[in-house]
Amino acid sequence: MKEIKTGILLFVALSLLTGILYPAAVTVLAQAIFPKQSSGSLIYKVDGTPAGSALIGQPFSEPKYFWPRPSATAVFPYNPLASGGSNIGPTNNDLITKISDRVKSFQDTGIQGQVPADLVTASGSGLDPHISLEAALVQIPRIAKARRVPEEKVRSLVQAHFEDRQLGFLGAPRVNVLKLNLALEKL
Repeated sequence: MKEIKTGILLFVALSLLTGILYPAAVTVLAQAIFPKQSSGSLIYKVDGTPAGSALIGQPFSEPKYFWPRPSATAVFPYNPLASGGSNIGPTNNDLITKISDRVKSFQDTGIQGQVPADLVTASGSGLDPHISLEAALVQIPRIAKARRVPEEKVRSLVQAHFEDRQLGFLGAPRVNVLKLNLALEKL
């Protein structure tokens, strides 16, 4: 009987420690040190309403917006609850067909030359909010035409939203699609 009582007390103590105290301490510390990140890295519209997160991609398909990487998530695009790659390999016929269709749809919009890979392939998480600088630059003519603004104006907007490698060597140079599209709305 003594072992059962000890086991129950240990269970209650560890449950309080690991289920309440530790998560509460981590949350308070995160809010104090990284308030923006711990609140979801939200990006706000001009009117103050949340537009989305800087960390999760969003679907944009209108010609007047920059288009993101395709999403590989299930149920609906950029579903954070279904984060993960498609797990299909480069020789899979479904993937080859999807990529061919995506390339054709980009070429139908007037993109000249080669379509950057990140515009036709999903990222590992399926949620990537960024595209490469090249992927942004090839979309400029379509967006400038749809918005009836000079291409140079859109190009300068892309350059203003260019993010270099983290710490100078981590990751690839990129552009956050949501931030860029919100800046387009201000034009």
